[in-house]
Amino acid sequence: MRDTYAALKSVIRRYSGAVITSVVVCGGASAETFSVGIVPQFEPRKLTEIWLPILSELEESTGHRFDLVGSPTISDFEQSFIQGEFDFAYMNPYHFLVASETQGYTPIVRDGGRELFGVLVVAADSDIQTVKDLEGRKIAYPSPNALGASLLMRADLDRTFGLTYEPHYVSIHSSAYLNVVLGQMDAAGGVMATLNSNPDRESLRIIYETTRLPPHPIVAHDRISPEIIEEIEAAFLGMGATDAGRAMLARVPIRQVVPASEEDYEILKELNLADYWIDQ
Repeated sequence: MRDTYAALKSVIRRYSGAVITSVVVCGGASAETFSVGIVPQFEPRKLTEIWLPILSELEESTGHRFDLVGSPTISDFEQSFIQGEFDFAYMNPYHFLVASETQGYTPIVRDGGRELFGVLVVAADSDIQTVKDLEGRKIAYPSPNALGASLLMRADLDRTFGLTYEPHYVSIHSSAYLNVVLGQMDAAGGVMATLNSNPDRESLRIIYETTRLPPHPIVAHDRISPEIIEEIEAAFLGMGATDAGRAMLARVPIRQVVPASEEDYEILKELNLADYWIDQ
């Protein structure tokens, strides 16, 4: 399988601006092919580099095939899961609530080693010190419905601070940060995972953090049989039991893979974020 992955590593094709990759292995008579969607927090090539080896491991463990379906923007990703296009997906917790209501997606595993929260960043040398200093300024967000970076952040800026400002939606996290570094925006919403992996991290300074929540789950569509879901869960847990598997998952980032349940995300319903969700 390692040789197969090496040979196919460069098989990347463009479709409607999104990267689509697939890893092919020979499964048994019961092997199936499944589509996998990943929320585009990073640019497409980086997402491919992160997820291709993980899907390779899943194929080796289960005998099934997994096709990684690219989404150019978070908004495109949202439309795809709302329409039920993905068999499996990695999405933010509020996405999961919407996906559960619209298509019956169910969580399989998540990261048990960290929490999700939004961060509001400014340029390291900016004179902006507090949220109140952003009154009337420009704030970049990756998309309206990114949970930590946008939904939680916009709710806090509104409800807690009563801030009036100019929001701009720039598609992905890295673009939001870059706009601040280049001086095009006064601040940006993000999350620690994307901030810490950003090449301009040292040029950015955190001035605010939101409430902390359980992080992104990997979910399965309602059409997937319980037996297949059990196979996928076992494969991920098995990955988390080896050094090589943990290293791959850490890039997602998933530090400690654990089973996920709908109850893990009940707290989101109490936050009443529906007022901040923007249909696109």
